[in-house]
Amino acid sequence: MSTRQQLILETATRLIARRGVRGLRVEELAAEASVSTGLIYYHFGDRAGLMRRTLEFINERAERYTEPSASPRTDPRRHLEEMLLLELQDDPMVVENSTAWGEFQASARFDAELREQLRESTARWVEYAADLIRRAQDAGTVRDEVVAADAAERITALVEGLSERWLTGTLTLERARGLLRDALVLELGPEARG
Repeated sequence: MSTRQQLILETATRLIARRGVRGLRVEELAAEASVSTGLIYYHFGDRAGLMRRTLEFINERAERYTEPSASPRTDPRRHLEEMLLLELQDDPMVVENSTAWGEFQASARFDAELREQLRESTARWVEYAADLIRRAQDAGTVRDEVVAADAAERITALVEGLSERWLTGTLTLERARGLLRDALVLELGPEARG
């Protein structure tokens, strides 16, 4: 990705976090990024292409800031826990990214193309979490009776809900993180080596 494309996507994410997907105007984006509207259309084709690529950018950025220190191969449970807790950080980029993600979710109710892209993205996240749970079961750190796909769906949905509550000020960050830690124990069982 070129430096200009990166700048456009960073600016689009910031504007979406501030005004929502439906509030984003290409002309405003061009002015804020100090580029021409023609350059935006050149790189992204149309507004829908810009939205698709911005959502991909948000996902890629989230993957970077949620990269745990624990290895998914040697400690899959800890990797999962760290990855999910890193979604809840008081860091300006995380706040911006999470807010923009929430705006995409809200807009997807009215936009079938966005809805499909969000569905695919969420399915990948849930499947990765389920894979980590299965690996942790093999390692003896998650109860065998846990249905990995179901637990992954509930846990990732909880993270999204806690994030929304934290971002809107109805939960403190500490409370959101504490509730997530408790939920992980309830879903997966206490961590014990098998």
